[in-house]
Formats: sequence, structure tokens, C-alpha cells
Amino acid sequence: MLKDFRAFILRGNVIDLAIGVAIGAAFGTVVASFTKNLITPLLAIPGDKASFADRTLTLGGSVFRYGVVIDDVISLVLIAAVLFFFVVRPVNHLMSRRRTEPDVEATTRDCPECLSSIPVAAKRCAFCTARLTKAA
Repeated sequence: MLKDFRAFILRGNVIDLAIGVAIGAAFGTVVASFTKNLITPLLAIPGDKASFADRTLTLGGSVFRYGVVIDDVISLVLIAAVLFFFVVRPVNHLMSRRRTEPDVEATTRDCPECLSSIPVAAKRCAFCTARLTKAA
């Protein structure tokens, strides 16, 4: 049983997952710091402060801290924007430059009968078996 457990732990997938989680946590800290210390203060420029945390609503003795929720929503939107513009878009751009296979749209066309996607050179649709004419 110990031998099986050791084999499981030393698998590449488990190690890769552990490394991914550790790097993801570190990256999350960097993104949160960037958002909190550089982006969020930009919100304070037009107003008097950058935090809504002291905003509350009291009903029947219960205190609702809606300002903290507003801060967290703003933080989420800012983190998502930072990740999108500084990570996702640059990675997508780099991946599109490295792509070597042809675009799927260039090698397929729609069947005029059933509108299924078929190879450009097909003479008969694989889905509805309609005879096809040459692609225009």
C-alpha cells in the first residue's frame, strides 16, 4: 500500500499540479498587490478616498457592511481586468504567432443542404450524404 502511494505521489501529474497551485498562489498575491497598491489608488484621484469599507447599514441591531462587498466587487473587476490585459491577451498573441496548423475555416465549408461543416474537397456530405458541387 505504501508503495502504491509513493508511486501516486511521484507521478508527474501530482507534482505538476502542486507546482501549479504554488505558482498560482504566488501569482495571485502579485496580482492582488498590483491591484490594491497601484490600480485601486487611481480610483481615489477623483474622490476623497479609495475605500468603501466604512459604509454600513444598520437594521434591527444587525450591521450590514455593504461597503466591504463593494470593495470586493471592485477588486474582483480590477483583478479580472489586470489578468485579461496583462496575461491573457499577451499569451493569446504569443500563442497565435506560434501556431503552425492552418485555420479550420480555411479547410472546411458548409454543406448547402444540412449546413454541417465538411472538408473543402468533399464530393458528398458525410452527414446528410448530399452530392456536392465544387466549392465556389
